[in-house]
Amino acid sequence: MEAWQGGQYQPLGERDIVRIHEAALRILEETGVKIGLEEARNIFRKHGARIDREIVRIPPAVVEKALGVAPRRFLMAGREEKHDLILGDKRVHMGTGGAALTVLDLETGRARPGTLKDVAGIALLCDALANIHFYLRPCIPQDIPKEALDINQFYAALANTTKHVMAAAQSPANAREVIAMAAMIAGGREALIQRPLISFVASWMISPLHFADETTRVLLEVTANRIPVALSAAPMAGSTSPVTLAGTLAQVHAEQLSGICLTQLAHPGAPVLYGAIPSMADMKWMTYLGGGVEFGLMNAAVSQMAQYIGVPNYNSAGLTDAKIPDIQSGYEKAFSLCLCALAGSNFIHHAAGMLESMKAVAYEQYVIDDEIIGMALRLLKGIRIDEETLGLDAIREAGPAGNYLSSPHTVRFMRQEYFWPSVADRQNREAWEAAGAPDGRERARRLAERILETHRPVTIDPAVDGEIRKRFNILVDR
Repeated sequence: MEAWQGGQYQPLGERDIVRIHEAALRILEETGVKIGLEEARNIFRKHGARIDREIVRIPPAVVEKALGVAPRRFLMAGREEKHDLILGDKRVHMGTGGAALTVLDLETGRARPGTLKDVAGIALLCDALANIHFYLRPCIPQDIPKEALDINQFYAALANTTKHVMAAAQSPANAREVIAMAAMIAGGREALIQRPLISFVASWMISPLHFADETTRVLLEVTANRIPVALSAAPMAGSTSPVTLAGTLAQVHAEQLSGICLTQLAHPGAPVLYGAIPSMADMKWMTYLGGGVEFGLMNAAVSQMAQYIGVPNYNSAGLTDAKIPDIQSGYEKAFSLCLCALAGSNFIHHAAGMLESMKAVAYEQYVIDDEIIGMALRLLKGIRIDEETLGLDAIREAGPAGNYLSSPHTVRFMRQEYFWPSVADRQNREAWEAAGAPDGRERARRLAERILETHRPVTIDPAVDGEIRKRFNILVDR
């Protein structure tokens, strides 16, 4: 995969970053975090934290110790090597995300409950979309038993895309089951550790500053198995974190540091993603807001905080409060995607498909967002300046009042210099009207239908697939 490098946009100055980090250290040492799980408290106690019943206060030296062993860079692999992701530095990858309960039906456009078939179908669609780099399970299938959810959402994803797959697990036992299945596909447990085809997202933090017991158990299980995991914490400014952006950044940075401490003290060197997703509450309706420009601003800022401590980051962009793919969804998504890409975010989830403040997804929205992501990646490419691109020979050949339409220079560079869209209409009005005057959503819907009908992803080896179906309760068809 092409190495996309961000870092051109820096909303925080160097002194701002230091002040936020120092504030977070004070929060951990003075206010502390609430941890009900005795196993987790004992890990902190062993390494010098102060325990007062369920409140754990973490000295800066403990934080420093954990940061000293946390990996600064690691691989999150695809089933095909061309989809491998190298996490770290300011390398940018964008993909899906979410836990939506609603899907806009591709045929009717109406909202309906998500199904396991949607998890598979969206995976297949995203497998064909070049600018979507990984597949984080985007919707919760509501047509299968809860106890069969985790293994089936991972299987449905892995069977329909060769891109890296991430999802959640409801329990340590479920995480072990998923890891065992992934190891069968990878060629063994050690092969999976060397090339992790899967990763987990663990929403272990209930903001403000409160560890969720069961998800913390999952987090410890996953890190014990050396599988990458995103430490997801999503405080809402004005509701579960201070209303100021700076206050929210300080709190979520403290939350991230506490999670990094737990995982690295328990399992030094375990691959973890700094997973801050600062958001905001609508102070009028007290609902979650994903489309505000401040959302993109804060998620760009946490990329800088992760870069400061040297831990790869997972954050969010591409959210919208719009209910359908429309002009609102377009401009809200474009702002946050560009801000986070230019900030150098490593693993930007929610980047494709999401609607209605993470409550819904739409097939055609993935196609539209693939195009928005492609345009954002073009910004990262920048402007190449050298003797060839300056085109002095071409300018000399064309001369005053000439043109460049047949110039060899034009032929050489016209496909390299510009981003060429698949959804956007660039015809004249007459040609557009002759084609039926379709809007962007309709063009994206047609493209999504065509991909679903014709794209065939690389399948799991049939022998391995058969063994998986014998061992696990797989509910999705091949």
